[in-house]
Parts: sequence; structure tokens; C-alpha cells
Amino acid sequence: MSAAPCIEVRDLAKHYPVRRGLLRRTVGLVRAVDGVSFALAHGETLALVGESASGKTTVARALLALTEPSAGSVYYRRSPDAPAVDLLALRGAALRRVRRELAIVFQDPFESLNPRLAVGQALAEPLFVHGLARGAELSERVVALLLRVGLTPDIAARFPHQLSGGQRQRVAIARALALAPRFIVCDEAVSALDASVQAQILNLLADVQRDLGLAQLFIAHDLALVRHVAERVCVMQYGRIVESGTVAEVFSHPAHPYTRSLLEAAPGEGARRPRAPAPLAERPSPSALPSGCPHRTRCPLADALCAERYPETATLSTTHSAACHHPLTDG
Repeated sequence: MSAAPCIEVRDLAKHYPVRRGLLRRTVGLVRAVDGVSFALAHGETLALVGESASGKTTVARALLALTEPSAGSVYYRRSPDAPAVDLLALRGAALRRVRRELAIVFQDPFESLNPRLAVGQALAEPLFVHGLARGAELSERVVALLLRVGLTPDIAARFPHQLSGGQRQRVAIARALALAPRFIVCDEAVSALDASVQAQILNLLADVQRDLGLAQLFIAHDLALVRHVAERVCVMQYGRIVESGTVAEVFSHPAHPYTRSLLEAAPGEGARRPRAPAPLAERPSPSALPSGCPHRTRCPLADALCAERYPETATLSTTHSAACHHPLTDG
């Protein structure tokens, strides 16, 4: 990545203690995120994919300082020539100032929107709190936000329960755009919607990104969606990135057996290549992962080396890498 990135995540970790007994002694750790690093360019969409409980949402919440990580750094640049700011080192007013430029769209808009606030109030609130608009200007900006996401001004008087799922998600996107962010996280933002509404929301997000030049982290478990929205993809498993590369590389030549299994399970994706052997076992518990490579109990390629130590990341090209002792080469 030649230009300075918008977001640069270095060795991000979030561990949760496992406590047992009457005295609630710590007997282990759940490594929800364990040393994740990646960078995201201005105007780029990077997809973060993996099964449920792989650590995707925890990464999003930690890099936005919505939850305190156990370790790591997240550097943010508002423009390629701006100095980098470590988001995780900011506190108080300094964090609030930077937070205006960061936004997130959650999976379920019915839960993320306040049911007691009309749509217009929900969109006006961040503008009012940050002192960006008052009076008539505030009303004008609310209308502009609704129009930006393809909704009519009369929606401002309605409450979330009076809207369809697609309308609610458009409102959630409008709220995320209210403070003119430069970086946005879409955390399973379309997974709760039906296929036709998904397409509308994805097209909306693409239009917004193109018009505003946003950097976007797109979190999903549906690889069929990722192919159409992202330039690059990182595959997560057990809190770590096991493969990363351009969408073309990862989809055409998956190097990690876990990535291959995800692609085989994705509707419309598996038919393009010979099927990989099915996993040999269920996923291990996050609090009791096997030694070495945690995927080895489900991997047909596992050997003694896989049980002995976690694999180093193998560089397959300047943009493609995989953490596997036996990376696949047949694509």
C-alpha cells in the first residue's frame, strides 16, 4: 500500500478471562482477538470474513474504542498526508473530536435505533450534540441525510417500528453519515435483510463511498456478498487473520484450508472448484483451543508440525498471504 493508510491496526488483541469456582479464580483466557494487524487505504473497502465467533465484531469494536483492547494500536489518518493518531491512546475530549470521523452501522437497526425517538430526532441528535447545526439548519441537514440514503422527508416524523427493515437500515446509514465520517464499519449491515433489500443497501453503500471517498471495513460471513463489495479480504478464525489478499486472489486461489471450506459452503461459490474434504470435527471451544494450529482438528492436511506450533504467515505474493504450514496451491 503506497500511500499512508486511513486505518492501520497493529497487533490488536482482546482477551477475556475464564473464571471458575466459588472464588471466581482466573483459570484461562478466551482470546477473542489475538494479534490482528491490517491496513485500510482511503476510499478502499476491506472485507473481514469468518464464521460466527471468529472475532470480527470484537475487532470492529476494539478499533473504534467502543471496547478496551488488551493490547495493540490503531492508527488513524484523516487524509494521506495527515499525521497518524493512535485512537486507543486518546481519552476524553480528544477522543470525542476524532470519533466524529468514525462511524459504524450495526447488523440490526431495530436494536441500534432508539424506539422512543422519531427518525428526525435520531438524525438530529449527533449534529446537535457536536454543535454542528441548530434550528432551521438542523432540520435542513436532517432532510438532506434522508435524501442521501433514498428516503423521503416525511420519514423524519416516523418511529423505527413504523418502518420496514430496509428503511430502518437506511436510517441507520444516514445516522452514521451525519457527522461526515472518513471511516465507516459495516458490521453485518445487510445480513438481516432479504436478498432484494440487501442489493439496494449494498448499492447505496457503494454510492456513498464513491461520492464521499470513505474508507470502509465490511464485516460479513457471506462470501458471496464480499466478492461484489470489497477490493481486499481478510479471513479470520479463532481471533486471528489466517489469510489475506485481494478478492480475486482469495476467491480464485484460496491458500488456507479454512478459507477453502468457507468458499465451498458459500452458495454459488463452491461449484467453481473441486470440493475440499469436509471438516473432520466440530469447532473446538474458544476457551480450550488445541495446541499449534487450532484448525488442525478440522483439517485434512494436519500433521505433527501443525500440532507442535502455530504456523508462520507464508507470503504467496506481494498482496496474498496465509498462516498455514501447508498452504494450498491448486486454487
